[in-house]
Amino acid sequence: MPELPPTFNGRPTTWQQGEAVGPSPTCGDQPPAALRHGIAQFNRGEYYQCHETLEDAWKAERTPIRQLYQGILQIGVALHHLRYGNYVGASKLLVLGLGYLRGFSPACLGVDVAKLISDAELVQARLHQLGAAAIGEFDQSTFPTISLAE
Repeated sequence: MPELPPTFNGRPTTWQQGEAVGPSPTCGDQPPAALRHGIAQFNRGEYYQCHETLEDAWKAERTPIRQLYQGILQIGVALHHLRYGNYVGASKLLVLGLGYLRGFSPACLGVDVAKLISDAELVQARLHQLGAAAIGEFDQSTFPTISLAE
């Protein structure tokens, strides 16, 4: 599991080592139920619901794994913003989400993080290519899904 500095991706980390209540997951563990549920929501395009599910898991987690949850939920919120034509929101959250995910590549908790990063970078490149004025032309059928080892 990556060791995060006091600030990560330009933002302060809020976890403190030793604060975890009960056993905390490590990257080699099976994904917790909340993560599986959030990923299913993400893959159905239910980005708002995914955000709610993973935000609860993120708030409860006190280890660096919480950054994985943040990265996934921020990519989902970026796609939500993109779906509704918010260029600035989509752009900012893609940057933030990718920053949180990079420390967990290639995989963590059964999530193919490397693939999610690659797919989100393609979305980011296409979004920037279109620009704010043409955001409505974005082909939403190309939105990424998250691969989860079974």
